[in-house]
Amino acid sequence: MRIVFFGTPQFAIPTLEQLLADSQFQVVGVVTQPDKNRGRGNQLSPSPIKQVAVAHQLPIWQPTRIKKDPDTIAALRDLGADIFVVVAYGQILSQEILDLPKLGCINVHGSLLPAYRGAAPIQRCLTDGVTRTGITTMLMDAGMDTGAMLLKYETPVDLFANADRLAAKLAVEGARLLVETMYSLDRITPMPQEHSAATFAPPIQKSEYTIEWTRSNISIHNRVRGFYPNCVATCGAQPLKIMATVPLAAEFQADLTPAMQKLLPEIESLDLSNSVPGTVVKIAKGLGPIIQTGSGCLLLCEVQLPGKRPQSGMDLVNGMRLAVGEVLG
Repeated sequence: MRIVFFGTPQFAIPTLEQLLADSQFQVVGVVTQPDKNRGRGNQLSPSPIKQVAVAHQLPIWQPTRIKKDPDTIAALRDLGADIFVVVAYGQILSQEILDLPKLGCINVHGSLLPAYRGAAPIQRCLTDGVTRTGITTMLMDAGMDTGAMLLKYETPVDLFANADRLAAKLAVEGARLLVETMYSLDRITPMPQEHSAATFAPPIQKSEYTIEWTRSNISIHNRVRGFYPNCVATCGAQPLKIMATVPLAAEFQADLTPAMQKLLPEIESLDLSNSVPGTVVKIAKGLGPIIQTGSGCLLLCEVQLPGKRPQSGMDLVNGMRLAVGEVLG
């Protein structure tokens, strides 16, 4: 089966590698986003998928806007592919492109469609605090993740899963599901999506990374793990990345370690009536600072100061001499 692979980020690599490792499939070309400035040096560098394609000496196309690139479209037509496989490519394919392969285009999407259509399904499901998510393979149409569904994989979402860990898991499962889908194409009955039940996962904006302490403890916790590792507050005059937190409340007790469970009655006994959201209300020995939010308290487990490595909340307390009563911005 002749395949053209469309993909860009790390999430897409397991699927491409699975196709390359299977003798039933021949990857005849790769389409990925143009090289971008990345990293601290802001140097031009290829996408993760391009790096894999180069290592396997595959033909590569990197159109800025594929729908408006007749040369790329002509080249793809000439390949005579059976299927286009699309995993987090990052551009919408026109109907002209979708019609090129003999058997259509299959997308591997990081949610249980029709939930979380769009660019950031893994991040958005975490910020919403969902307890189950998964992968859907689907036949693509000209809409945004609106095509008929083929197979699904479902998994529970742990309270402390962050975007990196969940994406890594779903990437592997997505690769497995795609191969299963390819082998079963003649036996799968595509299922139309229930469009009225659709929810959406728009691209993340930088402004969303700023911690708003007036939110509830669980809302902040979900944003920290969903936007990992980018959420930021201020400590003194410095920006402070918040990388891992724990919402301290009875409803989450079953998910807490014994040491964290012991904090719950201590927090309930605190008088928080005169402190504002963002205030350090307690230093939990060996754990870190506990911050008052708009509703409930939040333990800071892992943070990062500018130019420093990530550190524990307790190391922040010791290094910054953080004390009860101080207010994080």
